[in-house]
Amino acid sequence: MKFNFFLPQNGTFRYIKLSISEHVMLEQKLTFRIPLCISHEEWDEAKQRPKNIYLKKNKKLNNILDYIKVRITEYINNHFKRSKPISQRELSKEIQKICIEKEVINPENSLLYYMQTYINSKKELICDSTHKRYNVFYNLLKRFEGYTTQRLYIDSLNGHFITDFIAFGKQEEYSENTIYRSIHFVKTILNFAERKGIKTCVRELEVRREKSQKTIVTLTEEEIVDIKTAEIPQELEPARDWLLISCYTGQRFSDFMKFKSEKIVKINGRECISFTQQKTQKEITLPLHPTVLHIIKRNGNDFPKLMDIQQYNSAIKTIAKHSKINELSSVRKRIGHRSKVLKIKKWKAISSHIGRRSFATNFYGKIPTPLLMEATGHSTEKMFLRYINPVDNDRILSLSNYFNDIHNESVMK
Repeated sequence: MKFNFFLPQNGTFRYIKLSISEHVMLEQKLTFRIPLCISHEEWDEAKQRPKNIYLKKNKKLNNILDYIKVRITEYINNHFKRSKPISQRELSKEIQKICIEKEVINPENSLLYYMQTYINSKKELICDSTHKRYNVFYNLLKRFEGYTTQRLYIDSLNGHFITDFIAFGKQEEYSENTIYRSIHFVKTILNFAERKGIKTCVRELEVRREKSQKTIVTLTEEEIVDIKTAEIPQELEPARDWLLISCYTGQRFSDFMKFKSEKIVKINGRECISFTQQKTQKEITLPLHPTVLHIIKRNGNDFPKLMDIQQYNSAIKTIAKHSKINELSSVRKRIGHRSKVLKIKKWKAISSHIGRRSFATNFYGKIPTPLLMEATGHSTEKMFLRYINPVDNDRILSLSNYFNDIHNESVMK
């Protein structure tokens, strides 16, 4: 069955039209006017949808268009099974009804129903960012149903789903990471359904995940020294202090920006800061690096003044620019609505998380990993190692020195 959404030729703000054809139940192409409007400038004629489907109003409109395809396909197929003729008038009423429905109710045996159930069951157990990521997967699968014009059911999802979903992801220019993480989330949902006694084909969803090299931007110890000594405007001093604090404590913005002098405790004469990580709810007691202690002393025995994350991200880029952090770095940047790997000057790539990554990278191999994990709050070494910059010149040079020493020893023998 073929769906074709289009705009009439006349008028500035136009009602979308839909033609349906190529089904055994349809003797001829049927055309309907849908009670949804959009301007010609906002409409993508080739893709038959709004140009920018990430604008709030256009996202809602595109969701309805996708849902029309799924529901009308079901409607026509149900009539076909019962050998019941289709009236254009009844079909028009069904389309009108879909457009004005305030709430979409997923059938109980559908994939989207189980995704919704799973997300709701985890809401109080996961952080906001994970909850948002789960909803991204949910919305992506809704769009995939519109792409295939078929509703996905939990007990009939099989290996063909992977092939079709990868094709959809590539056509929509999603990153490989997004495509495969979505598939793995679907496998999680199928396992969730099986625990509730529903038989699924989860074992058919075998997919080899191609791991691309993750681009991680960190500051080297030399660059941190450059930041310490750079001449910068006075109004940027608080941001520089916070950047250095993050590089020597390895904490997230949400945690280090809440540091206060009252949280400093002494353990065997050593000054430490004690706090609970916002994301993990782990209690951390961290010895303070001499650089951090110097900053506290210079700020009247207190931490610098508070900043919001937008101010901070903007300020540390400017500081890095003043510090001539100009090395080209490969970073993943959002271009329009998709991300691509670009080569840009490192100062442009700096954001609030760089201190945490720099801490992990600069001290890795010099301090036992379990101690570093204790400081960062990572539960597993696998998660901790995701913060490590795989290209570390100091470690490469150190290995080279070992090679030279061993070679010289063998020559002397």
